[in-house]
Amino acid sequence: MAPGRPCAAGLARFCQKLKRRKLLADSSMATSLQRCLSALDLTLLGVGSMVGSGLYVLTGVVAKEVTGPAVTVSFVVAAVASLMAALCYAEFGARVPRTGSAYLFTYVSIGELWAFLIGWNLVLEYVIASAAVARAWSGYLDAMFDHRIQNFTEAHLGVWQVPFLARSPDWLAAGIILLASAFVSCGARVSSWLNHTLSAVSMIVILFIVVLGFILARPSNWGEAEGGFAPFGFSGVMSGTATCFYAFVGFDVIAASSEEARDPKRAVPLAIALSLGLAATAYILVSAVLTLMIPWHSLNPNSALADAFYQRGYSWAGYLVATGSICAMTTVQLSGLFCLPRIIYAMAADGLFFEMFAYVHPRTQVPLLGILAFGALTAVVTLLLDLDALVQFLSIGTLLAYTFVAISVLVLRFQTASQSRSPSLAGSGPKAKEYSSFSDHLELVGAGHGPEPGRLRPALRPYLGFLDRGSPGAAVRGAVCGLVVSAIALGCVLMLGHSVLRLPLWGFLLLLLCSSVTFLLSLLVLGAHQQQRLKDTFQMPLVPLIPALSIVLNFCLMLKLSYLTWVRFTIWLLIGLLVYFGYGIWHSKENWREPPGLVTARYVAFSDGRVEETVRDPGQAPAQGPGSPE
Repeated sequence: MAPGRPCAAGLARFCQKLKRRKLLADSSMATSLQRCLSALDLTLLGVGSMVGSGLYVLTGVVAKEVTGPAVTVSFVVAAVASLMAALCYAEFGARVPRTGSAYLFTYVSIGELWAFLIGWNLVLEYVIASAAVARAWSGYLDAMFDHRIQNFTEAHLGVWQVPFLARSPDWLAAGIILLASAFVSCGARVSSWLNHTLSAVSMIVILFIVVLGFILARPSNWGEAEGGFAPFGFSGVMSGTATCFYAFVGFDVIAASSEEARDPKRAVPLAIALSLGLAATAYILVSAVLTLMIPWHSLNPNSALADAFYQRGYSWAGYLVATGSICAMTTVQLSGLFCLPRIIYAMAADGLFFEMFAYVHPRTQVPLLGILAFGALTAVVTLLLDLDALVQFLSIGTLLAYTFVAISVLVLRFQTASQSRSPSLAGSGPKAKEYSSFSDHLELVGAGHGPEPGRLRPALRPYLGFLDRGSPGAAVRGAVCGLVVSAIALGCVLMLGHSVLRLPLWGFLLLLLCSSVTFLLSLLVLGAHQQQRLKDTFQMPLVPLIPALSIVLNFCLMLKLSYLTWVRFTIWLLIGLLVYFGYGIWHSKENWREPPGLVTARYVAFSDGRVEETVRDPGQAPAQGPGSPE
C-alpha cells in the first residue's frame, strides 16, 4: 500500500466525523426530563420571552429616532419576517421533540461541527440576553427611585474607567439573575407557574395601556403638522424593521422546551403561532397608541410609555406601566434562564460538551448543574461587563441560528429515503423493515406511504430527466448549496453594493441579475422534486419558498451589523472550535456508533409498533436486534 494512502484514509475519516449526523435511537417520548408542559404553558413561555424590555424601551427608541408613527408598519413587516423563521422552528419542534432547539435541528440534518457552532453561539446569545434584560430591569426599577441605587454604588465604589467593564457594578441586576436561576432550578412546573403569574400581570397592564391610550389618542399626531405618518420615509421604515425584528426573538424557547411538552406534535406549532401572534398584536397596538397619545418627536426614548402618560396628566398610570415592565422583563429573564441550561444539557448529553452538565436532578428533573453554573456566569457578566458593545452578539447569533434552521428544513424535507437491503432481514416478511437514515425514521413514525422524497416528480421526468442521472439526491444537494451561496451573494449585493463595494451601476445590476437567476433556478430545481409528507405532524407551507426567503432576509440583516460585531463573533467562534476539537469531537456519542470500518446504522420497525436501532460493522456477522423475528 502506498505510504500516502493511510494518511488520506485518516483524513477522510476525520472529515467524516465533522459532518456526521445525529441518529435518534427510537421514536418514543422517553426522556430524563419531565414532560409536564401544555400548549398554554409553552404559549405563555413564548409570550414571556418576546414581550419584555422591547415593548417598554425599543418601541419608544424606534419611534423617536428611526421611523416616527410608521413604527407600527415596521412591527408588521418584522412580524411577517419572524413568522418565516417561526414556521421552520414549528416544523422541527413537532418532528423532533427533543431539547436543543437550533442546535439539535442542525445536528440531525447538516452535521456535527455546524451543530456545535450553532449551540456554542446560542449559549453566548442567552447569557448576553439575560444579562442585558437584567440590566434593563434594574435600570427601570432604579429610575422609579430617582437612581438612588446607582448613586449609592458609585459613591462607595467609585466609577470604573476600564474598557469593556461597566461604569459601576450592578448588584441589583446580578441579584435578579441569581433569584431567577433559583426559581428555574426548582423545576419546570414551578418556573412555569411563576411565568404564568407574571405574564398575566403584564398582559393586563398592556391591555390597560391600549385601552387608555386609545381614549387619549389624538389623530392629529399622525398628521402633517407633526411631520406626517412616515417622517423618515421608506428607508426609515426598513431600518426600523431591522431593529424591530429583534423584538420577536425568543419563540425558539418553545422549540428548546419541546422535550418537556406533553404533546409536542400539537403543542409546539400551536404555541409558536399563538405566542408570535399575541406578541405582534401587543407591539403593533402599543406602538400605535404611543404615537397617537403624544407627538412622536416628544417621546422620551428611555421610558416612552410612562412618560407619555405623564405628559397627558396621568402620572399615576406611569406606576402601573413600570409595574408591567418589571413583570414583563422578569418573564424574559425566566425564559432565557430556562432555555440556556437546556441547550447546554443537549450538547453535554451528546458528548460535545462537558459530561457533568448532562446531570438531571432526580426530583426536579431539570439540568441542575447547568442552571447553577451558567446562572452564576450570567450573574458575573451582568455585574461587571459593559453590555452595550456586546448586545449586537444577540443579533448575529440569532440570525445565524435562524439561517441554519431554514437550511435544515430544506435538507430534511428533500432528503432521499434509501431503504437498505440487509440480508439479515431478507425474507422476514412484513414483520420488520429496516431504515438507514433519520429521514426514513421520521417517515416510519409519522408518515404514510407516498412518493419517495428527493426524487424528481413523475410528471417532470420527460422534460427534466437529466436531473435524475446522477446519484440519488445529488440534484437536491446541489440546489440547496446553490440556494445558500446565491442568497449570500444576493445579500451582499443588496446591502453592500453601493455603500461598501462601491460597485458601478452596470456591475451592481450584473451581480444582482446573476445572483437572482441562480437563486430562482435553485428554487425551481428544489420545487421539481418530491418532498416528505408526514401525517399527523405539522409541516410548514410553501416549501422551499419560505425557507429560502428566510435565508436571504437573515443574511441581509446580518450584513447590516458593524464589522466589530463580526470581529468579536469570529473570536468567539475560534474559542468554540478549540473546545470542539479539544473535547467534543473525541467524546461525541456518535463516536460510539463507529467501530472500525464502514458503519451501518439501522432502524428496525416491528409489527407490534416497536422501533429498535442497531449499529454494525459490515465486517461482522449480521446480528438481529432483540426481539427480531426468528
